Amino acid sequence: MSEYPLVSGRALDDILAWRPEGAVTVRDFLSDASAVAAGLPDGTGVLNLCEDRYRFAVVFAACLLTGKTSLQPSSQSVETLRQIMRDYPGVFCVTDGAFEAPGLDLPRLDFPDLSALERPAVDRMPMIAADRVVAILFTSGSTGLPQPQAKTWGKLVLNGRAEARGLGLERTPHVLIGTVPVQHSYGFESTFLLALHGGCCFWSGKPFYPQDVVGALQAVPGPRMLVTTPYHLSALLSSGLALPAVDKWLSATAPLSTELAAQAERQSGAPVHEIYGSTESSQLASRRTTDGAAWQLLPGVALAQEGDTTFALAGHVEGRVPLSDIIELLPDGRFLLHGRHADLVNIAGKRTSLAYLNHQLCAIEGVQDGAFFLPDEDARDGVTRLTAFVVAPGLARADLVAALRQRIDAIFMPRPLVLVDGLPRNSTGKLPRSGLQALYQSRVSDGQR
Repeated sequence: MSEYPLVSGRALDDILAWRPEGAVTVRDFLSDASAVAAGLPDGTGVLNLCEDRYRFAVVFAACLLTGKTSLQPSSQSVETLRQIMRDYPGVFCVTDGAFEAPGLDLPRLDFPDLSALERPAVDRMPMIAADRVVAILFTSGSTGLPQPQAKTWGKLVLNGRAEARGLGLERTPHVLIGTVPVQHSYGFESTFLLALHGGCCFWSGKPFYPQDVVGALQAVPGPRMLVTTPYHLSALLSSGLALPAVDKWLSATAPLSTELAAQAERQSGAPVHEIYGSTESSQLASRRTTDGAAWQLLPGVALAQEGDTTFALAGHVEGRVPLSDIIELLPDGRFLLHGRHADLVNIAGKRTSLAYLNHQLCAIEGVQDGAFFLPDEDARDGVTRLTAFVVAPGLARADLVAALRQRIDAIFMPRPLVLVDGLPRNSTGKLPRSGLQALYQSRVSDGQR
């Protein structure tokens, strides 16, 4: 049976993480994990809800050492947790902050004070069976209920190594600062696995607001890579704050406009890269946004097409995974994305995608955020009508409509266009369909405009 180390390519006294108190070596990390492992209750499923990235890492490693499985929902809604309790009997959660689950009898363990624990000496690297399921990630629920995706240790190790090679980080390891939750597949891969198996270090916090991001960058040595989303990146660049040195940017969870990427590169002098993938497939490809639309597959990964469906396979992909995107294969492991199958809109024989419409809407000067929405309900007259929700303080609806008419075909104009104070984005910057449906019900279905 093949095995992989818990942390690969590192000596025990190498730095793995940075906390406000200072650097943490691999040896100290393994000692912390062993101490926490001794205090975990019985049960095979652990809801790892720690927001601090280092504490999450310690609990994850403690699960590896005790044969438990880390359950990682990207949402902590009562509905999601109730589903997990039903599907994984005996589950308990570990949390490091305020956590409430009203109406749920969910056993809870508060993350312990590490300084009060008996921390064993560590003189060797633990090995974990490659075929063991060590984590279950859950889809974001953007198109329905979150679905579990089992991940084996061997594939996770290959995942971290492939991203390091794809981004050139195996030659120059960076300190990783993430604005995204570590439970989410993107945050898990690009701020945690990339540290465990890609030679990088990670910052323990999860900065959200621009001033917090600046503080996190100032707290760690270079070179630094900020792992973020278009939503967080836009807020940071428009904040007017002086940026500490950023040596590389990484973005995912939503399409990143070339204009925003170019702005980030102008302000920082650092390249902006994107990662493409999904919870089901894991990360698959990367690109430098300003170099063009083509994506480059990560080492070891392959794509295959059957009819209109593209499958991801090989490398660190668990099996053969159908993708929800429309993909055009190019030579040399490159490809183009043409939107999601579910995003296609066909009105009176004309076709477009919600992604294209959103891009045109958000490119209007003065628009801070916006999204088109195709309601679930059938139109009474049989004609499909799009709705658009727009965050644009200071702009009148008539001006927005006029600007949008210059950018899209009249048949795709939203009816209505609704001005809102904000969109129901989750912690990764995504817009779950359920949130947009609720916004539609409250602002459109009842006749409000």
